[in-house]
Amino acid sequence: MKKEAALLEAIFYLEGEPLSVESLVKISQLSQDVVEMSIEKLQKKYELENSGIELVQIGGCWAISPKKDLWNFLKNRYGKRNEGKLSKSAIETLSIIAYSQPVTRSEIESIRGVSADNMIRLLRDRNLIKEVGRKDVPGKPVQFGTTKEFLKFFNLNSIKDLPKLDETESERFELAR
Repeated sequence: MKKEAALLEAIFYLEGEPLSVESLVKISQLSQDVVEMSIEKLQKKYELENSGIELVQIGGCWAISPKKDLWNFLKNRYGKRNEGKLSKSAIETLSIIAYSQPVTRSEIESIRGVSADNMIRLLRDRNLIKEVGRKDVPGKPVQFGTTKEFLKFFNLNSIKDLPKLDETESERFELAR
């Protein structure tokens, strides 16, 4: 198992993007069972105090990442500087979509109280949101939801990992529905 785990470690390093178990099977040409056991072996290896990295799940895929407790030392040099920043308006619009998805432009505007055209365009350009369908009402407005890139951007495994809203915050997101 040492060689197989080492192979996966090299693949993670070279790919640089989160990889599904299926992708790891295809790239490594190992069986799914061997890939899953190798992932467990790498997780145990990285849990040791002398390791600066960890294996994390992002959007159902696996990636090597610096340990969270080291990130404060690393983020100024290695973090996404300006490209990763979103304005307050963009974050507000994105949070409405994340917590209310699927949601239409008019529902977003009802919650925000201002036009959402520019923010939706920006978030689509950044691949953080996408069209997920159309609402079954007159006019069939487009419904938006978050993408895998959103999960990766916020280092979430799934949308269920979003922080829970208190009752007041939840009610705010329900106003438009």
